[in-house]
Amino acid sequence: MADLKKILDSMSAAAKRADVKIIAGDTKVVDRGKADRIFINTAGIGVVGEGTDISPLNMRPGDKVILSGPVGRHGIAVMAERNGISFDPPVLSDVWPLNTLTGRMLTASGKIRVMRDPTRGGVATTLKELATESGLSITIRENLIEVPNGVRGACDLLGLDPLYIANEGILIAVVDPADAEELVAVMRQDEAGISAAVIGEVTASPAKTVLLQTDMGGIRIIDMLAGDQLPRIC
Repeated sequence: MADLKKILDSMSAAAKRADVKIIAGDTKVVDRGKADRIFINTAGIGVVGEGTDISPLNMRPGDKVILSGPVGRHGIAVMAERNGISFDPPVLSDVWPLNTLTGRMLTASGKIRVMRDPTRGGVATTLKELATESGLSITIRENLIEVPNGVRGACDLLGLDPLYIANEGILIAVVDPADAEELVAVMRQDEAGISAAVIGEVTASPAKTVLLQTDMGGIRIIDMLAGDQLPRIC
């Protein structure tokens, strides 16, 4: 009950911060011994503003790819907590409401092609999905993607790629190149987008492909997450 109260207090605080209301609840019965402490499922209802068209089909060659913050924190934080591992510096989840940030973005620009949150499968899988759905190519630059020291150290130790680690408080946006820099400046005015940066661009070919320009000067093909996500979150 102490854990439940702590979780409900956290949910209440998060809802107030995001200015949303929790309007329904339900309970489930499972077999004895089959419930691993607590499960909470959520579903959100929202309204898309008039004139807003967000879809990978809107992407065009030359569009810029924006990442709102550093990658990998949520997945590493969950894995560390589950397995009793500690890192120095400690890795804290990036879990964060993004409705205020996205509201700022949509107000600042009418040329946002698409927005996605890189959760399961991380930034790599999300970008691959966008490239596949649009039929275009995306090139990103490794030196422009912020990876916190704790995340990088954990990935080096465990043989993981931070681009495939789950995130909960960042987003990827593909935008018209004319609006990219101004949009980044607007995003940095919000706590959730203080580290926003342009990390790449859309090109016509090779079709349905994501390319990473590495710090060493090479080119690496980025594909979908293969196998199970580590740690398994959803």
